[in-house]
Amino acid sequence: MAQFSTGPVDNQSGALGRIAQFLTVKAVNRDAVNSGTLLVEGYSIGGSRTLYVQELVSISPNQVLTRNYFADVDTYEFLLTAGGTAEPEMEVSLWGKDSSGNIVSSQRLVFEEFEENS
Repeated sequence: MAQFSTGPVDNQSGALGRIAQFLTVKAVNRDAVNSGTLLVEGYSIGGSRTLYVQELVSISPNQVLTRNYFADVDTYEFLLTAGGTAEPEMEVSLWGKDSSGNIVSSQRLVFEEFEENS
């Protein structure tokens, strides 16, 4: 299993409030035959680290999966764990979005930028 972490993401912008209110996780399974799984865990980080998102999803061969999550917290961290026989062919990305659904460029992480924890 490959596990990727965003690390702590500061979601505060001073007087403007929080930068992102939502997060979109996109996962692609490029394996033409095998399925994979993705465990998404989101933590709010403040005085303590609190799990507030936990979802396990199956990704079929050649499928692109999109999931949206709440992110209107001061600091967050997401752990994404890919598994199953298609795991070597899976990639994930995470996109911060404002209240209007616009992508926040400072809070986007693509596969190559994640810190691997496996």
